Amino acid sequence: MSLLARTRPRPAAAPADPAAPGARHVPVAWLALLAAPIAASANSPVLILPDMAGSLGVRTATATWLVTVFAWAMAVGTPLMAGLLRRRGLGAALRLSAALITAGTAVVAVAPWLPLAMAGRAAQAVGGAGLVTAAMSLAGSVRRMGVITAGFGTLGAVGPLLGSTISGALSWRVSLAVGAVALLALPAVMRRADLSAPERTTPFDGRGAALLVLTATALVLIPRHPLPAVAAALLTGALLALHVRSHPTGFVPATLLRTRAFTLSALLACAFSTSYFTLLFTIPQLLRDRTDWSTSLIGTGQLVALLTGSVLSMLMAAAAARLGRPKVLAILLAVGALAPLTAVLSPWAPLLLPVATLAVFTTSAGQATLAVYATQAAPGAQRPTAIGLFNLCYQLGGAFGPAIAALITLGG
Repeated sequence: MSLLARTRPRPAAAPADPAAPGARHVPVAWLALLAAPIAASANSPVLILPDMAGSLGVRTATATWLVTVFAWAMAVGTPLMAGLLRRRGLGAALRLSAALITAGTAVVAVAPWLPLAMAGRAAQAVGGAGLVTAAMSLAGSVRRMGVITAGFGTLGAVGPLLGSTISGALSWRVSLAVGAVALLALPAVMRRADLSAPERTTPFDGRGAALLVLTATALVLIPRHPLPAVAAALLTGALLALHVRSHPTGFVPATLLRTRAFTLSALLACAFSTSYFTLLFTIPQLLRDRTDWSTSLIGTGQLVALLTGSVLSMLMAAAAARLGRPKVLAILLAVGALAPLTAVLSPWAPLLLPVATLAVFTTSAGQATLAVYATQAAPGAQRPTAIGLFNLCYQLGGAFGPAIAALITLGG
């Protein structure tokens, strides 16, 4: 904690980052709309995994691959989209993201087999990663970042019940299309933000990007295939480290990795995210097993719990500058530890709902504050890269969590 505290933060009301041209001209509500729907799309399968599995002719545990591949694609897509934004500008990143979301949604709508549906979900996720990266690059302050991440948390909270409702009324395929709502924000953002491409001073580091993707992929697979995935992660991680040493200004900048505020912020974000997504997918199944509640009641209870946590996270982000970095980190660490401990030790099933509140508060408030701490510690030219790598760590938690939940509750 003290390592993060050594880097003095800028005031929360500081001007928008120079790496995010036109940030101050884009109202934060449009940025929240640009980023938040992908969270609803990510979480919409929570209560409808059995329906999805039955439609595709697979076991429920196997259907969780639709969740895992989405989180994997978000994880690897985030730094790639950040690299595109850094080299080609905001306009190119937004246009490619929109195309991927549109194409992925069309594939999911008609896919008769699990592998094809997984490909569609991957395209949706990479496109969503681009929109989230663009929104966060235009935030410029902890307060505005807090609105974005609170919106992310709120729609993530609505996602399970929304997915269940849409699936019951229409189809589970329609419930996986809610991320496309983000495209409604594109015209407003593209009118107000600077879409010009920056000057390119260095060639694209394709080898560094490939090694990062391979390392992230191996990490995502650890909960499902521990031994081969750990071996692959160690190998690709070692190759990536050697590459960074020989190409210190490449796709993964060496100076960024040596910045303690950045690395600790990213690692904490990954830990909080893993805990949140594990509990998000575990709590509904535990409530089914321990109570006689209906699916609708479970979804409503979880919705209220998650919305409460999201509102609290926005208040936390707004107060972060006044509290100071050490107090913010102490609160996040304490609440972040309390959530999983309560879930494991509590003998009373309804107490799992407040656990969800604690978990979403920690991850949403953590993402808002830690993202700003991480990017403020980076050199100006590397801030899009910092956002991408920070979000990669956060999205790795989104991949670990559902896989861990499947091992706990589904025997997968």
